Amino acid sequence: MTDRIDLGLKDTNAGCACCATSASTEAPAATSTAVTEDVFVAGMTCSHCVASVTEELTAIDGVENVTVDLNAGGMSRVTIHSAAPIDSDAVKAAVEEAGYTVAGSPA
Repeated sequence: MTDRIDLGLKDTNAGCACCATSASTEAPAATSTAVTEDVFVAGMTCSHCVASVTEELTAIDGVENVTVDLNAGGMSRVTIHSAAPIDSDAVKAAVEEAGYTVAGSPA
């Protein structure tokens, strides 16, 4: 069958990277995140652990986003995205408040 059905899922005027046409003259949206910091956290084993650490870290002033690469039972990489550097004592305190331990940062 060679007939194609348009499902209407692509908006070429949306402006996002996946739908924008190559002739778009709009500059990509700038992100305010200027600093990315990785720390290793020990003791996380599940999505609840990830949610607890994420909640505590995003409560710190200046933190815009947190991503976690969970390594259940090992050292999980937690990436903190912020507009400015975040005090390491504040990060440690937030992780400990969630019930876990900062194990260090990558070299």
